[in-house]
Amino acid sequence: MINYEPNEHGYWGDYGGRFVPETLVAPLDELTEGYFAVRDDAGFHAELNDLHQNFTGRPSPLYFAKRLTETLGGAKIYLKREDLNHTGAHKINNCLGQILLARGMGKKRIIAETGAGQHGVATATVCALFGLECVVYMGTEDMRRQEPNVFRMRLLGADVRGVDSGSRTLKDAINEALRDWVTNVDTTYYLLGSALGPHPYPLMVRDFQSIIGREAREQIVEKEGRLPDVLVACVGGGSNAIGLFHAFLNDDVRMIGVEAGGRGKTLGEHAARFMSSASVGVLQGTKSYVLQNDDGQIALTHSVSAGLDYASIGPEHAFLHDVSRVEYASANDDDALAAFKTLSETEGIIPALESSHAIAHVIKLAPEMSRDSVMIVNLSGRGDKDINTVREIFANS
Repeated sequence: MINYEPNEHGYWGDYGGRFVPETLVAPLDELTEGYFAVRDDAGFHAELNDLHQNFTGRPSPLYFAKRLTETLGGAKIYLKREDLNHTGAHKINNCLGQILLARGMGKKRIIAETGAGQHGVATATVCALFGLECVVYMGTEDMRRQEPNVFRMRLLGADVRGVDSGSRTLKDAINEALRDWVTNVDTTYYLLGSALGPHPYPLMVRDFQSIIGREAREQIVEKEGRLPDVLVACVGGGSNAIGLFHAFLNDDVRMIGVEAGGRGKTLGEHAARFMSSASVGVLQGTKSYVLQNDDGQIALTHSVSAGLDYASIGPEHAFLHDVSRVEYASANDDDALAAFKTLSETEGIIPALESSHAIAHVIKLAPEMSRDSVMIVNLSGRGDKDINTVREIFANS
């Protein structure tokens, strides 16, 4: 049986680790010690579970998408409704866990990065809940296309700082957050939003998001009397996907992560790390697959969804790809937009553009499967934040 846990240095096989400046070694050691002190602590998890139930609204439903299933004419499709969480996405799961950790470590100032804005909103929300200072870094291009979430963060009391360098998207926001952390390590906790970055972040975020898969496993057995045949989730950094997949890794269940195919296969036109244009490299503290040119320069990326618009992928996903435990596909912008419209019209559920990539793959896959097959799709977020973007695209098409 394959060991799906990282080693003590945060490596899954060849991927992961900690590639940071010397000034961050001590705070990362402090964070690692702090996390492992509470990882199995009953009191910590009792408080976290209470927040999940009474603040977030967990467990999130596992919903049978009857009309979508009938429309596609194949496998039975269940949606794991992370879009119904407080703040509208899976991001709150990780933020609640990390804010309890930050409080226990005595940190009074919280910084975060955000792409689509959902992690920023979740971070601002938990900081408001616990009365902590909150600074969120966000690329100015993402601020433009996710303006409703920028307003929500500021309404919650966060200082949203635009980043106007590089592609003005998630990668650049992470760079600025890391610079801030280097400067303010004594007072500041970096609440990283996805299953990437230096150890222990990929492990820690995975652990906090694994509640998705644990719930889904119990729910599908209750509804169908068995495990699903297929799991599908979109993959940017990878937290919602690994959150769903983790509880099923040792089972005979097919798993598919769907990346952003963007506008085409040329480097710079997509954010699909497992296309032929990606190679192994180091970005923002971790070793994984990275979109880069022949000189090792990080490539620009594109996706209609801000949350998938990132040049690398979490190290656990890189490992799961290499050991062929998880399949990785891609959906382009047009297919994601069509899926956005299809789910809205068939189920009365408006998905986030990120989640729409997973739905796009389901639209292709489900008709090829038998009617007694069962699939679970992680609906990682709701589409309120994307209405302006989609309206503009549809108006100009």
